[in-house]
Amino acid sequence: MFAVIRTGGKQYRVTPDAVLKVEKLEADAGSTVTFTDVLAVGGEGNLKLGAPVVAGASVTATVIAQDRLDKVLIFKKRRRQNSRRKNGHRQHVTVLRISGINAA
Repeated sequence: MFAVIRTGGKQYRVTPDAVLKVEKLEADAGSTVTFTDVLAVGGEGNLKLGAPVVAGASVTATVIAQDRLDKVLIFKKRRRQNSRRKNGHRQHVTVLRISGINAA
């Protein structure tokens, strides 16, 4: 069984016991979060698509950790003008383990 959920402006295809990194959520490690923006639920040859969400469907996940991704370097240079700028950015993410998919 799988589901497609929407969180943080992105869509993720999830299966039970899958580990994924999503945009930062306000939750402590060890707590449970529930996603109700389920766009599709499928498995065993059948697929249920939502318009835009599947009514009554939800996905529950356990927060493993609050983490940060690897650093992304931004380097800008204007040639022949001795002008350059270097910045770095580390995105905050929440690491989740999918515990269940409720298709209702």
